[in-house]
Amino acid sequence: MQALLRKGIGLSIIIVSFLLGWQLWEYDLFKKRPLTVPEQGQRINIRPGTPFKLVTRSLADNGIIKKPYLLEWSARLQGKAAKIQAGEYQIAHGMLPGEFLDMLVAGKVVQYSFTLVEGWNVRQLLAALKQNPDISQTLMSPDAGQLMHELGLDKAHAEGWFFPDTYHFVRDTTDKALLQRAYATMQKQLDEQWQQRAPGLPYSSPYEALIMASIIEKETGVVEERQQIAGVFVRRLQKGMRLQTDPTVIYGIGETYDGNIRRKDLTTDTPYNTYTRGGLPPTPIAMPGLAAIHAALHPAQGDSLYFVASGGGAHVFSATLEQHNEAVIKYQLKGKRRAFSSHPEGKNNKGKP
Repeated sequence: MQALLRKGIGLSIIIVSFLLGWQLWEYDLFKKRPLTVPEQGQRINIRPGTPFKLVTRSLADNGIIKKPYLLEWSARLQGKAAKIQAGEYQIAHGMLPGEFLDMLVAGKVVQYSFTLVEGWNVRQLLAALKQNPDISQTLMSPDAGQLMHELGLDKAHAEGWFFPDTYHFVRDTTDKALLQRAYATMQKQLDEQWQQRAPGLPYSSPYEALIMASIIEKETGVVEERQQIAGVFVRRLQKGMRLQTDPTVIYGIGETYDGNIRRKDLTTDTPYNTYTRGGLPPTPIAMPGLAAIHAALHPAQGDSLYFVASGGGAHVFSATLEQHNEAVIKYQLKGKRRAFSSHPEGKNNKGKP
């Protein structure tokens, strides 16, 4: 009887050893075999609070793995099952189970991006946000005047307060959260630049510098010219001259602007018409980038008070109205001479006859 019992125990040990060996061989093979996904990879979404066992079952249901218990064992043996983070993940073609687990533990979720372009106004920004399918739309009103209230920010006007940059975010990030990030970034950049500003500038606050930066942003796309443009406008303010800049007039026209500025537009008074009003406009007219902010706070030294477009986005700068008028004849009128206004403030500072 004892001999029979010993034989039974021995046979059981052999069977158990065989099964254990088989499982270890299968587990080792599983670790070396990539997950089954298309060549372009596959995305999965793990919702918060989902048990890892359900995650492995979902992977099996989608044909990504064949034996979910092996992945579950692997996670538990390594102490990773309780460390899996929720989110959207991209499983790359050729990814091994161990790499997959490491990705989930590290929380390397799929990142989307949204670029806030230098020179956009609030209307353009809100339209771009609305068209982005990866951003959760939560803003109640399309009215830019209500935007800061919706965001819980203590600013009366939204224009200019969102820093142009490329923002990376995860799926279901809200439009409000993204705008709050852009606002915080602008505050940081503006404060840092304000602390390092050149002496003697005609601004009473960082906000006035932001207004000037927005004008510079719209005046030129040539980075090297921005400080020169800033120098012209700063000297005009210091001399009590009107800025007389077209981008502010265009902003004042609003959505009815058709691409052309007419003489009546220059003489029709609005809060943004810097041909009819002195000083800075009441708010920024666009979202200025860092280069424009830096230029507004570090204008180039010199004596130029006028500039005219010379082609290719560049400008020619002049110290006197006479010099400027000659530049207008050369670059705007193709050499044809005509009478100019003798307006003491340089009615033709942008090259308009």
